[in-house]
Amino acid sequence: MTIHKTGPVSVDAMIEDLRTLVEVESPSRDIEALTASAKAVAGVIENRLGGQAVLVESDAGPHVHWSAGGDPEVLILGHHDTVFPLGTLERRPFTVRDGHATGPGVFDMLGGLVQAVHGVALLEDRSGVEILVTSDEEVGSRASRALIEERALACGAVLVFEGAAEGGAVKTGRKGCGTFEVTVTGRAAHAGLEPEAGVNALVEAAHQVLHIAALGRPDLGTTVVPTVASAGTTDNVVPAGATILVDVRVTSSDEKDRVEAAFASLAPHLDGARISVEGAVTRPPMPESASAELFETARRLLPGLEGTVVGGGSDGNFTAALGVPTLDGLGAVGGGAHADHEYLVVDAMAGRAALVAGLVNAIRNP
Repeated sequence: MTIHKTGPVSVDAMIEDLRTLVEVESPSRDIEALTASAKAVAGVIENRLGGQAVLVESDAGPHVHWSAGGDPEVLILGHHDTVFPLGTLERRPFTVRDGHATGPGVFDMLGGLVQAVHGVALLEDRSGVEILVTSDEEVGSRASRALIEERALACGAVLVFEGAAEGGAVKTGRKGCGTFEVTVTGRAAHAGLEPEAGVNALVEAAHQVLHIAALGRPDLGTTVVPTVASAGTTDNVVPAGATILVDVRVTSSDEKDRVEAAFASLAPHLDGARISVEGAVTRPPMPESASAELFETARRLLPGLEGTVVGGGSDGNFTAALGVPTLDGLGAVGGGAHADHEYLVVDAMAGRAALVAGLVNAIRNP
């Protein structure tokens, strides 16, 4: 397959753009920071591709949308929010050393955005290409989901530039995921004088944790993991309240329905205790069938490319659930997502950018 180029990939130019994006910190929910970040992303896109990158305002901060014009055929999808608080850059500045780029967000997922833009820049004909960079992926995509789904359906194919899996593998499937919050209401009493007058929310929460943990089905790929719990006010008071946070991952819609129904039917063990539940599996599973054709195309373009199914979710879950062909993990090769040792492999950047161009051509010229 031929990749029509306007010129060779410049790794130095990609590093320059990556530095620009990393040095504008963009923690989720910080509207002021995300506005500055969106403007930086738009600037990189316009500088490399021309045209106008539009800032789409939302309650979670601006999303960035760019279109080359013509009938929409492929959506390049990413996000510019990161998990790192303001001030991380001072402690961990953008650095390139020994073949690795480091700094907050280089792997998840600013490096992928840069590679995508430079890959599209390789194409003489960019018609039908859209780029959407959202501001709230790390916190559930509530303000961007409708726009993501609208553009995915309009384009008919989606390339997601989340970081690659181990060894540079693309992500051909993802589990559905969500968080549940279980609230236990009991009744306070003096722990020494009349504990029997209280309803111990902590004891009730302990019963619930054991029951909830047993909902997992590892044989089906379903994990149900209580992750955070809190209860009580002081050591001589029967706790009147407790909360439990639970991380859920599922591989099928049937398991999604089963787990959600199980949470909805939680019942107290102690007389007088009350249970309420909020949450759902908000990102549906991304089945391997959604990526099969695009993955085979990617392997023809880059022989030896591996694919894998991962437990984490992304905005690709939404597009795949619509039946739109979706291939994920096309972003940076590296590791350490959400951690201080996050890094990007510089030598892989040019090849991944070229893969972008090849995939876009293949989608538009089947």
